[in-house]
Amino acid sequence: MDQKQLTDLLTKMTLEEKIAQLLQLTSNLHEGTEDQGQITGPIEEMGLTTDMVRASGSVLGLSGAASIIALQQNYMKNSRLGIPLLFMADVVHGFKTIFPIPLAIGCSWDLELAEKSAEIAARESAVSGIHVTFAPMVDLVRDPRWGRVMETTGEDPYLNSLFARAFVRGYQGSALAEDNERLAACVKHFAAYGAAEGGRDYNTVDMSERQLREYYLPAYKAALDEGCEMVMASFNTVDGIPASGNEKLMRGILRDEWGFDGILISDWASIREMIAHGAAEDDREAAYRAMRAGVDIEMMTPCYVHHLPNLIKSGLIDESLIDEAVMRILQLKNKLGLFENPFRGADPERERELLFCDEHRQTAYDLAVKSSVLLKNNGVLPLQPDSNVALIGPFADQEDILGWWSCVGAKEDAVKLGTAMKERISGKLTITAGCNFDSMDANQLELALDAAREADVIVLALGEESEMSGEGGSRTDITLPKAQLELVQHLKQLNKPIAAVIFNGRPLDLQGIFDEADAVLEAWFPGSEGGAAIADLLIGRMNPSGRLTMSFPQSVGQVPVYYNVFNTGRPMDPSKTGERYVSKYIDSPNEPLLPFGYGLSYTTFEFGELQLSRSEITADQHLTARIRVTNTGARTGVETVQLYIRDMTGEVVRPLRELKGFQQLKLQPGESKIAEFTISEDMLRYHHSDLSFTSDPGRFQLFVGPNSRDCLQASFKLV
Repeated sequence: MDQKQLTDLLTKMTLEEKIAQLLQLTSNLHEGTEDQGQITGPIEEMGLTTDMVRASGSVLGLSGAASIIALQQNYMKNSRLGIPLLFMADVVHGFKTIFPIPLAIGCSWDLELAEKSAEIAARESAVSGIHVTFAPMVDLVRDPRWGRVMETTGEDPYLNSLFARAFVRGYQGSALAEDNERLAACVKHFAAYGAAEGGRDYNTVDMSERQLREYYLPAYKAALDEGCEMVMASFNTVDGIPASGNEKLMRGILRDEWGFDGILISDWASIREMIAHGAAEDDREAAYRAMRAGVDIEMMTPCYVHHLPNLIKSGLIDESLIDEAVMRILQLKNKLGLFENPFRGADPERERELLFCDEHRQTAYDLAVKSSVLLKNNGVLPLQPDSNVALIGPFADQEDILGWWSCVGAKEDAVKLGTAMKERISGKLTITAGCNFDSMDANQLELALDAAREADVIVLALGEESEMSGEGGSRTDITLPKAQLELVQHLKQLNKPIAAVIFNGRPLDLQGIFDEADAVLEAWFPGSEGGAAIADLLIGRMNPSGRLTMSFPQSVGQVPVYYNVFNTGRPMDPSKTGERYVSKYIDSPNEPLLPFGYGLSYTTFEFGELQLSRSEITADQHLTARIRVTNTGARTGVETVQLYIRDMTGEVVRPLRELKGFQQLKLQPGESKIAEFTISEDMLRYHHSDLSFTSDPGRFQLFVGPNSRDCLQASFKLV
């Protein structure tokens, strides 16, 4: 259809039909599905009529080509004007082939592979009938207590923005209208959901607009600049107003300032939740505020269908707002080609060929390898293939390695660590749990001790169950469960080398394992091929190259702890001891246990002299920073060379370091390569107190190194 045809279609719609297009329901409320609801069930509870359901514009959560084709066929029979349904789902880190969680993908620092993972997820989803994914989630996070840190790529706005773009490119491709193996992407959660107070899900967010713009908004804007078709409103308040009813945020920034004209969708029931927030008296006021804010689709509450007709009749809402929202929905359906082919890419036969195919699993393996981060190694890793190994812990032979939001991925399809180790260890391998995730009995412990006594090395497979992170998975205690820490203490007494592999969805407080183990490998939730990838890393078939994108705290008492902090008026000087009246803890270092950008390898790298091409830049002149990096070890490895800058004096205070660029260098033993970075004036801009985005003349420090802490530095001026 062209725009005139869409406009003609809109004029033919009744007000009730238009408003129904704004309603999104789960599939069980529709006719034509196996678990369809009845008027006496969920439909009645929501106060919906059969006509409302039959006219609703989109479906949440259904997948499978045959099921979606059947529902679409039934729906089209009842559609007076032949307007097809949109099918949406949370395809966050894979559809059937599950990739590492997004936080792990961030730790790969591999934008190309991240894009490929989204492309594969889109291909599997599209052939199964999905049109839209609720991804990428680009919320900046600084608090590992929040369970949803597993959905984001970390604590840095620059890196998050790059990954946001990569994921959108992967999901949507370059020709969404013609490519039936792509999905429309929906960036979430707008805005600042990652800053929930106390790391508690759905909680209040309160920050200055300057901080919001400087750190939290850039990744959303990057996704939209890449062409992202949809935005999801967050659950939280922003400046005291729930996002779903926040006119300044949605109309002011998103629509007017950024020019976004795509679909804005609520999160699950978030429009009605304005009542619980205390920002709306009832469903009617919630509908009023959400429509005024520009929310086009209401997910799983009926405020719009019940109250927009009366709000229009009373003159409180202009029908033109409804028309704008419906047109955006029609335009996306048209862009996806649904008017010509309501089933789009849904194909049961091709679905069987594509889902979880070898090519897709290989990419999942590659990403699991590159996402894992070696946190510590006192020479225990890599294992010798002929070693006698005791693989102990609740993850020793565990299939729960997919992580939260694993869509239709099946745990039983995941490659378990124990299974993979059996195929790779030529020496004796004994596998035993030692304990459950959060409990231990005497028999489990005795079996573990017996296995450890006969082994040359102990590999501990520890961590969180997937249910311990993700949505609703906030924790105040982010150490390993007590039973696992007790297991570590018992095994430590045997004085055997210990290598720990940690499976988890957040940065943990590693007290009780980091000092006790000789090596620590952060595996995250590595996805479908996780066991194979981790086993190959343990035996040295693959070399770890992941680098952290969230800092690991010394203890939860430091949280939030992140690298790009401000200085204080009384900064602590580490060379001076005993000072009291400086900004410090009396019982802990200020610094995290492991900083942003950190990660080890089985080889070593040496950074040469940091050279700048000039000492001053202007708005029209840039400088080049160059550094030689050499592989000084015996294995081929990848070093992620990171560039940070500090503005020494700003109109408002500036962070001690800010990531401005990075390069990944693959180096053979003895090989050297030059990492080169161009620094221009636009990289030095920030939001001032009046919210203008400009730079300040003056002195800057430039840092280059393997992480945010251990850097070489030089200075330059902006004149």
